[in-house]
Amino acid sequence: MKLRSILFVAGLVAIGVGLYRFGVSQGTTTSIESIKASETKQVATPVKKPLYWHDPMNPSQRFDKPGKSPYMDMQLVPVYADEGSNDGNNVRIDPRVQQNLGVRTVDVIQGKIESSLTAVGNVAFNERDVAQLQSRSNGYVEHVYVRAPFEPVKKGQKLADVYVPDWVAAQEEYLTVLQMKGNNLEGLVDGARQRMRLAGMDDDQINQITRSGKLQVRLSITAPISGVISELTLREGMTINPGAALFRINGLSSVWINAELPESLAALVRPGDMVEARAAALSGVIFKGRVNAILPDVNPTTRTLKARIELPNPRSELVPGMFVTIHFLSTQSNKEVLLVPSEAVIQTGTRKVVLVEQAKGKFEPVDIETGAETNGQTEVKRGLMPGQRVVASGQFLIDSEASLKGTAQRMTDTSPKAQSQGAMK
Repeated sequence: MKLRSILFVAGLVAIGVGLYRFGVSQGTTTSIESIKASETKQVATPVKKPLYWHDPMNPSQRFDKPGKSPYMDMQLVPVYADEGSNDGNNVRIDPRVQQNLGVRTVDVIQGKIESSLTAVGNVAFNERDVAQLQSRSNGYVEHVYVRAPFEPVKKGQKLADVYVPDWVAAQEEYLTVLQMKGNNLEGLVDGARQRMRLAGMDDDQINQITRSGKLQVRLSITAPISGVISELTLREGMTINPGAALFRINGLSSVWINAELPESLAALVRPGDMVEARAAALSGVIFKGRVNAILPDVNPTTRTLKARIELPNPRSELVPGMFVTIHFLSTQSNKEVLLVPSEAVIQTGTRKVVLVEQAKGKFEPVDIETGAETNGQTEVKRGLMPGQRVVASGQFLIDSEASLKGTAQRMTDTSPKAQSQGAMK
């Protein structure tokens, strides 16, 4: 019985020792495999090694070890092999460098161009509302009723009394025909009336002769329209010759406003647009009219175009030479367009470019076509989509940074392929 107990205990001890040795063996194998796997993983993902260090404020100077910049009170920034590289159209800039450069991006938005265009103009005569009186025959001035230029006159008002021998001869012939008796005299009467017109007599003067049936030695010249005498060449006692200018009358029922528009804002104004005009001399009075034309002439000194505006002037309150303030009510203000800040657009002379943010630290130069510009916003007709982000400040610093990292040759290449991939040159 004792022997059996001893053998039983010995067997249990042997089994325990065997299990212990098996567990130690398995644990050791697992630990070795884990260590090998860890070593393999470390070999697969080596630690990136900087190519060099530089000062973001002076990136052209390179350093072979870290430390403090000799130029600025700041630590040098490491540059890695895949950092700052440019592929195709893209420019990569380290986010820390962006912050130092002060790069700011904004959204491309869709909205309406606010019409707040205001310009200053001066009042001028409406050159379509003018009457020029000339002499068609020799004569003499008996009396002048208008003594000085710019005197206002009404339609039908007497301007001067004149004696014209050719008029007297034409009247005598006409009166003789009227006194003739017989049939088929209408042709002779019409011929006599026509000769009076050719001598320079108007219909009112001819009708006066017909009504009175008497010879009028002296006839009056009357105003054909209401307005002011802008040109006066007659004086009492003087002789007039055929073709001589007697009077020039400019109407004031409507006037022209010549407003100067900057070239960058001229695209906002179209013929037919409504305007409101205010004059300092007429406080509280608002004149409404329309843009008549944009004159195809640029002032070489002020670089402005002239907008011709026609305003009704029923009470003749606006006079030539007066300055007025014009507020343009553009018809384009209701149209939805793409807008970017004007400062985001880079004009190279032949192209207009913006830097579009593709990802964090990645930018792409894009050619765009622009439209109107107002209130610091520029309309984009082609090249962008709503929701994209463009660089609004720091564009040229990005250009400089990209050039220092190896893009200068592509960005300055003039070949067609390089132009399509160039950044901002």
